[in-house]
Amino acid sequence: MSETVQVVAADRAGDRIYLDQQSPAAYQALVKAADAVRATAAEAGLDRILLELVNLRVSQLNGCAFCLDVHTRAALRAGETTRRLGVLAAWRDTELFTARERAALALAEATTHPADALAQERACAQAREVLDDDEISAAIWAAITINAFNRVSILSKHPVRETPAR
Repeated sequence: MSETVQVVAADRAGDRIYLDQQSPAAYQALVKAADAVRATAAEAGLDRILLELVNLRVSQLNGCAFCLDVHTRAALRAGETTRRLGVLAAWRDTELFTARERAALALAEATTHPADALAQERACAQAREVLDDDEISAAIWAAITINAFNRVSILSKHPVRETPAR
């Protein structure tokens, strides 16, 4: 690769490469996977707010500022409240989330931390009480997908910038 191309693909503030720009075909494949997961979730009956809660909780666990910004705005557009978003990190300690949301959040956490076998067993048992197989599968796929996007954004150091007022 030429030095000019490397400079274009590298983060100007450091030595990181914007993976989405450096390897656009791979990134577009991930975008298509996310589109398929959203369609699968909709077919299974999981609404957009529940998916955004999964996206946000996984992004909180991974510390992905870029994805937190994107999915907070998406959740608000979908009708989520600032109150629930404000306590999402402590969802177990509130009564603000439905049983279905709680089950999906537990699955999201277990998917993000797969080495915790006990948490996986608890999350699956909780999910079985309120979600069917299609909903469970869709929630897990949503968590898998946002975990992948988190890694792209974190490793690329995608910036969160102030957007101009309109």
